Order: sequence, then structure tokens, then C-alpha cells
Amino acid sequence: MRLTVNGEVREFDGVENIAQLVKSLGGDVKFFSVARNGEFVPCGAYEKTKLGEADDIEIVTPFPGG
Repeated sequence: MRLTVNGEVREFDGVENIAQLVKSLGGDVKFFSVARNGEFVPCGAYEKTKLGEADDIEIVTPFPGG
């Protein structure tokens, strides 16, 4: 499946949802915020949020401060 992740077009095999995508990138879903096609996805919905060909995904790591 071809996805755009943080502005970079990449190919992924065996990735069906956001949780699998984050894990395939070496991350822990507890430490990332994700938007799919411009819409924030709550952490509790990562397993249920299916990915589609050409989705635009933004993954950010929140950090303390302000």
C-alpha cells in the first residue's frame, strides 16, 4: 500500500490500520499523535482506523513545554 507519511510517499506491506503503521515505523502508539487525511485520530481508534491507498498520514510526537 502506498501512503504519504509526514510528506514522504512510502510503500507498506501488511499494514491495515494506524496502529500497525506506527508499529511498523518502530513506534509505540502511546507516544504518537496521528492525523489521517487532515483529521486527528484519537489514540483509542488506531486499531479500528483502516488505511486506504494514497492516504495522507501525519505522525507527531508530543513533547512537554509550551
